[in-house]
Amino acid sequence: MGPERRVIVGVDVGTTAVRAAAFALDGAARHVSTREYPLREPMPGWQVQDPDVVMAATVAALSACVAGTAGAEVVAVALSSARYGLIGLDATMTPVTPLLTRRDTRSSEAARELRLSGQSRELHRLTGTPVHPMNPLCKLLWFARHEPYLCTATRWWIGLKDYVVHRLTGMLVTELSSASGTGMFDVHRRLWSSAVLDLAGVSDGQLPPVLPTTAVLRLSPMAGRAVGLPSGTPVVVGAGDGPLRSLGAAAIDPTVAGLTLGATGALRTVVAAPLTDPAETFSCGALTDDAWVVGGALSNGGNVVRWAGRVLGDDSAAPALLDLAERIAPGSDGLVMLPYLLADAAAAEGWSPPGAFLGLRSEHSRGHLVRAAVEGVCLQLGGVRDRLAELTPIGSVRLAGGAFHSPLWREVMAAVLDCPVQVAGTADGVTLGAAALGLFAIGGAGDLTHAVTQLDPLVAGTEPVAVDPALAATYRGLRTRLPALIAVAGHLGEILDEAAGPGISAPARP
Repeated sequence: MGPERRVIVGVDVGTTAVRAAAFALDGAARHVSTREYPLREPMPGWQVQDPDVVMAATVAALSACVAGTAGAEVVAVALSSARYGLIGLDATMTPVTPLLTRRDTRSSEAARELRLSGQSRELHRLTGTPVHPMNPLCKLLWFARHEPYLCTATRWWIGLKDYVVHRLTGMLVTELSSASGTGMFDVHRRLWSSAVLDLAGVSDGQLPPVLPTTAVLRLSPMAGRAVGLPSGTPVVVGAGDGPLRSLGAAAIDPTVAGLTLGATGALRTVVAAPLTDPAETFSCGALTDDAWVVGGALSNGGNVVRWAGRVLGDDSAAPALLDLAERIAPGSDGLVMLPYLLADAAAAEGWSPPGAFLGLRSEHSRGHLVRAAVEGVCLQLGGVRDRLAELTPIGSVRLAGGAFHSPLWREVMAAVLDCPVQVAGTADGVTLGAAALGLFAIGGAGDLTHAVTQLDPLVAGTEPVAVDPALAATYRGLRTRLPALIAVAGHLGEILDEAAGPGISAPARP
């Protein structure tokens, strides 16, 4: 059977949907299936999901993807998921908690106390994960304080992908990438930190054993019947979605940063060993044992323009609004947007002020509002690049994600970065990264770069983006003023919060 009749399936279990994509080993074809599932917010700051609902959607997406491959041989299934989630299981492997997602911020108080006490710096240095409500360490501190009875009923504490792996293979394990996002794993010694576990009130016997991201397990007979694959099909445990986005954009050279922009945004680069920053902002997670991805994510990305579409038109209006924004002069005639629409659970921004339009005048139009939103998001990502470049050299940036289908997003982002920029020619992102890691794990490619270009040759054929010197100069000037504007907006937010009185409060500073 030739390579065109053999496929590898990448599965990404995300925050609101699971996406399964089958890639032909010769890069000639693919088939994609997606299933969505709901998020629940039972209380302000809480964001949870039912693990079994997520698992059912995963099985449905994988089954539909396999059925759509037209009888091709599936050589392996490789997994990815959102990091930082937490699930408690009892001794029968039944969930006793919902999945607390990355955006669940109920543990803000615990994170704040660790920062105020000075413990956060050593924790970040040790684990590669900033102390923040998103990480499982802080979530466990919340459970210990607020639901101690539940802690006694919990046999295992695991992440989202660990649960998926268990349901597909019968093995309860985690891997280096997910473990390095828990805030409890010593990334230098590559083991659970006894000191941090004592702080969290758990033992290493309550956490899964840690495998390499390239470890290969086998599909169980029950799971095989459910998804339409033979029992024993290789299942590569894979990595977290952040590191796999870098691989899916082929941004794994140490001097190249990968910038992804969909609803959210992120900028990361690959280093050979764990790297942490003194400012305690960036996370560092494993892709493989000798490839670590360091950088930061922003919750406010392309969703800002989608919000503008809803407010200024309707959900389908965003493309037309971007056309209007293209006609507006760079700098939006003095209008600046601070695009903090969502209270962020991402360490790259730290605490963010409320979102704001500054400098609004009667002459500003819908096009000005949208262009200012695009510029605001790009300026924030430019700030992430600048801080990351203080840690490790960045010579160029590769752009990936649906937002960069827009000429305006490409033009503004390239001008803000003002360095060599290319657009990665792929639309599959994390699933491509998962499949490429899986292909490397089963010996189908000699290294990660060849693995990703074998599955998607277009990812290597990138499109350079020209940087307009005048546009770059405009944004350099705006960036020098941005810190003062953010400080002013933060102060105004505190005043408005005080005026609102008890019962309404701004997002807590982590």
